[in-house]
Amino acid sequence: MFTVHFRGPAVKVYSVHVPYPSKTDRNAILSAAVEELSRAGIRDLSLRNIAASLDLAPNALYRYFSDRAALEAALADECARQLELALRKAAHGCAAEKAIRRMAATYLQFAKDHRHLYEVMMSFHTPDHEASSRQTLWLFTVEQVERLTGEIHAREASVALWALLHGAFTLETTQVLGENKPPSGIQFGLNAWLLAAGTTPPTRQKPPSMTRTSSSKS
Repeated sequence: MFTVHFRGPAVKVYSVHVPYPSKTDRNAILSAAVEELSRAGIRDLSLRNIAASLDLAPNALYRYFSDRAALEAALADECARQLELALRKAAHGCAAEKAIRRMAATYLQFAKDHRHLYEVMMSFHTPDHEASSRQTLWLFTVEQVERLTGEIHAREASVALWALLHGAFTLETTQVLGENKPPSGIQFGLNAWLLAAGTTPPTRQKPPSMTRTSSSKS
């Protein structure tokens, strides 16, 4: 409390410090953003609505996320974290092939159940050092694939597997092929991938030398 002197009677002015609500932290904002994203989608994601759900002024969010892009990057990382947990649970205690089959089914179901969050993860790019959860998701995938392929081909096989699953989900959600796309298509693709993953590619042989030896010279 302090006193300000004007002409006339003294007026007492009280200074009141209004702290940020105790429930406000980065995780609380991120959780509210996930809820807003699942409701409205990434194109209609509203920082004002996120703030309102936490009883905050919109500018309070900038203490934790510098701009909308930073929030979207955090959402992409959160999706990777949740997806990795789901895949780890699916693969736990399974033999290599069964683990991949269960991971594939879990991946597709996760993408369907969290479509907007998945969309952010697959469309938003940040430097690797800012995407720790996506990096660990990738490393876990490679680790599981390596059980089938061995170390040499694990990374390229992981890319192929991810492309298969993402492509299958995209075809399903966009209905590009309509009813012409049989539901068994993903199983056919996964079986083909497993067949290739379990087959050791032949060793490339050097072509025969075209250099003539001294004994063959006339």
